[in-house]
Amino acid sequence: MSQRKQVYNPFLPLEVYIADGEPHVFGDRIYLFGSHDKEGGESFCMLDYEVWSAPLGDLSDWSSPGTSYSSKQDPNSDTKRPYMYAPDVVQGMDGNYYLYYCLAGWKGAGGYSGPISVAVCDRPDGKYEYLESVKNPDGTVFSQFVAFDPAVINDQGIIRLYYGTAMPKGMAPVGMKGYLMAPFIKNIYGKQTADFHKTPGPLGANMVELSEDMLTVKGEAKRILPENPKRTDFKGHGFFEASSIRKIGKNYYFIYSSQKNHELCYAISQYPDREFSFGGTIISNGDVGFQERKDSKRLNATGTTHGSIECINGQWYVFYHRLTHGSDYSRQACAEPITIQPNGEIKQVPVSSCGLNGGPLLAEGSYPATIACNLTNGHMPHISNKVWPKSIPRISHDEKDRFIKDIENRTNIAYKSFLFTQEKGRITIRIRGKGSGMIYLFADDKKQEKIAAFSVTEGGSEIWQELHTGYQVKKGIHPLYFVYRGYGKIDFLEFMFSNDKDAEENY
Repeated sequence: MSQRKQVYNPFLPLEVYIADGEPHVFGDRIYLFGSHDKEGGESFCMLDYEVWSAPLGDLSDWSSPGTSYSSKQDPNSDTKRPYMYAPDVVQGMDGNYYLYYCLAGWKGAGGYSGPISVAVCDRPDGKYEYLESVKNPDGTVFSQFVAFDPAVINDQGIIRLYYGTAMPKGMAPVGMKGYLMAPFIKNIYGKQTADFHKTPGPLGANMVELSEDMLTVKGEAKRILPENPKRTDFKGHGFFEASSIRKIGKNYYFIYSSQKNHELCYAISQYPDREFSFGGTIISNGDVGFQERKDSKRLNATGTTHGSIECINGQWYVFYHRLTHGSDYSRQACAEPITIQPNGEIKQVPVSSCGLNGGPLLAEGSYPATIACNLTNGHMPHISNKVWPKSIPRISHDEKDRFIKDIENRTNIAYKSFLFTQEKGRITIRIRGKGSGMIYLFADDKKQEKIAAFSVTEGGSEIWQELHTGYQVKKGIHPLYFVYRGYGKIDFLEFMFSNDKDAEENY
């Protein structure tokens, strides 16, 4: 059987790191607008914007014409704030495309001090030109609340801008807490102490309308979610950042990163600016919460998340990003199919290796090890705005290759899922390192159905070695788990299927 063209997570080229993705269908293509991280970067969003897109008829065919917009085009950019954070794009009533974003500095410094900048182009992935900052009717820079993480929607001719940020871990500075915290946090958010004594305060999720010029606000911004989630249905999932907005039928879906920092949640309302109720979690980049999984049992190193949902060919997807390099600064775009129930509910979905593929990957040909959807040694950390200082298994790279690095004893590497059309075959893996032991291959979630095993002997740290073995598995769809048991550390480059019925069966 010839291998059909497939798409796996991450769905962009492995050397590309687009985070904070906002997917939009314009015409006959799906476009992904997002931040641009550097491979192995030391801070967020170190590169200029690139717009990637694919034809609706082939979600494996992603491409980009190159840089679409540079931070140097923004007159507010300087050495203190040279990076562009999570953008969104909307088509105006004039047919042009408007890009909204914020500038920030090293590891986010200055990102909360505004303004929201705007650039314009006549096509979604063309060369954008700086326009101006979002402004008040008198021409002054708009700065109500905290102008951060903009999201925009053309709601039947009404342009609505959503934005804001809050504190992580439920630290809502309201009431007396606001009085006490204000002197310590005012400089972080570019506000005065008195701002934190107001109701509503500067921190939270907001919406404001824009005029036809796509720049000037109309009226006052409105707070759309509760500042203090503890006594509301948002308890445990309060708003943190990453505003995104969609209108589906008569309902508005506000998608956001919660104060847990690793999950995309949604709120739902029949109104664009009020009465939002908590809907649930759509996805966690560590599968936390899925099937009641606890934080301590996360299946990946978790960290910042930002994304949204979009309908492609009648199927809804959630777009999100994953962490690599044991860092919060090298994030890659992934997507998963979701279902919007008749009552509007979206159930949480797990991360997978085959999100846009329309089904499982075929157990044929070769695959890069880095498409693993779960990578854990049993005690993976939550990484927020840093590089993890200790050794953990992680996606990494060198001058030639991209691979999983520092696989240690009891590391689990999962791929979900594969379609096996034959019961017997051969599988080859390429590894290197100074480890010795066994790599077991399982084809069930409970890791009881062992289908193959590889003997690992200590080799060099530079040369990739090929290990071969036969496998036997029931025909059908299976998750695959590579589990290392041994000493030392190894790296994992790729694995290859060969459906040879006469393959040696060393399982």
